[in-house]
Amino acid sequence: MANLVTSLCCVVLAAVVVAYAQRRSQLVSRNQYERMGSDVTMQCGSLDNDASVSWKVNGTDVKAQHRLEGPRLILTQVDLSHNGLYSCFQNPHGERRDTILLHIGIPPREPTVTCRSNTYPKGFYCSWHQLHSTYIPTTFEVDVQHNQRSLEVQKDSVHKNRCHVRFPEVFSSFPYKVNVTAVNALGKAFSTISFEESSIVKPDPPERVTATPIRFNPRRLEVSWHSPATWPDIDNFPLKYFLRYRPLIREQWQHVELSDSTSHTITDAYAGKEYIIQVAAKDTEIGTWSDWSVAVHATPWIEDPLPITSTTEVDFPTETKTSPIPSSNAPQKAEPPVGRAARVLTFFSPLLLGMLLLFM
Repeated sequence: MANLVTSLCCVVLAAVVVAYAQRRSQLVSRNQYERMGSDVTMQCGSLDNDASVSWKVNGTDVKAQHRLEGPRLILTQVDLSHNGLYSCFQNPHGERRDTILLHIGIPPREPTVTCRSNTYPKGFYCSWHQLHSTYIPTTFEVDVQHNQRSLEVQKDSVHKNRCHVRFPEVFSSFPYKVNVTAVNALGKAFSTISFEESSIVKPDPPERVTATPIRFNPRRLEVSWHSPATWPDIDNFPLKYFLRYRPLIREQWQHVELSDSTSHTITDAYAGKEYIIQVAAKDTEIGTWSDWSVAVHATPWIEDPLPITSTTEVDFPTETKTSPIPSSNAPQKAEPPVGRAARVLTFFSPLLLGMLLLFM
């Protein structure tokens, strides 16, 4: 009896697991990739042709131009606006039967491929890109051939569209052949380039460029720099340099090519004018010039101006104060003037008085 119960439990459990798996498979969405501009047909699971279903996209009714044919939804001339999560429901109970994640894109085109060695003679790197977006995930397969054998390719840890390859030998006369294939759900396309070892050598720009004025030399600037840190063997594979400079007031550059020196004195600078200065590098025998370094700015030495001494006196406004006038200096009140006749009369008055008394 116990064995019978155990067997029944196992059967029920198995049925539940199967039912759950079927239900789960209906809920998990599946990806469908379609070409932009085409007509797209989406099938609602494995329903029969006479099944009646309804569709929703991103949880709402399908509003784009479409038609229904049994369990199939047909969209016409799709574009990026048709991307979304489509779900179908079987009528009349509305049970969800399928979920499709629709991706609209285009097949890849031939990628543009370039290769360069900035770490000569250790190795080189190749990079690639699509001129036009495919709008859907696209991967790249890289194959490098040299002297009829494949070389190991290491993907770059930072740049997804770049790989690194070590030189199997130095000064090889055999060309390198690089094939890059772009692949997505709608198709594939490839590009192949061939090159000689010497043609892809291009150092990185010089680093830590400085320009310093020279004291008491108003037309000189001392410029110095360091070779790029990525160049691995400067002793056995020396670099030469190309210096360019100009004052900001002019558009024309002046140039100086140097052998292996990492400094140079500019002797023809305009006094007092700000200069912009850059340096490029190149292997002394093969390859091409690097890009220009980061520009630096400098101005030749300028003599400190002498202090200005003013010989013009400055008139400052003076405050007018009223001082009290001492009483001893106060002017006296003038008496009225005495006429000449009055003075004569005053002088002769006693005499006239005496004569008058005599004749009386």
